[in-house]
Amino acid sequence: MTVRLSSGTTLAQNWSADLPWGETRNAEQVWRMDEQVQDVQDVLAAERETTAERLAALERDLEGIVEAGRLVATDDEHDPEGSTIAFERSQTGAFIEDARKHLAALDSALERIAAGDYGICEKCAQPIAAERLMVRPTAKTCISCAV
Repeated sequence: MTVRLSSGTTLAQNWSADLPWGETRNAEQVWRMDEQVQDVQDVLAAERETTAERLAALERDLEGIVEAGRLVATDDEHDPEGSTIAFERSQTGAFIEDARKHLAALDSALERIAAGDYGICEKCAQPIAAERLMVRPTAKTCISCAV
């Protein structure tokens, strides 16, 4: 009997491998992990699409705020409405920066999945706890290295 992974790789039922951090995985454990990674990849791809749409909407909002500021001759320092426009522009800019950072983190996680490095701490090369990845699927480090 064999186990087939999403990559097309087939493993014999009695296959096992010793991992660098001292654990051993058998074919069924690898197959389950492969399924979980596929699920995470789907979640990350959906989150990436949502974040890209949010980023585009925020950029349109910022353009609108800037354009509205040009149409009205306001002096941010002396006009009571000017501070509101400056605040909106600053707040929207911060949201855009956050969305860009999140998009980069999602892309990085998807790249790690493609490279086969997802779930491995980039600092100590130990596995990242499944619980951490469930809460923070873009995590690059284990809890010990993140502290």
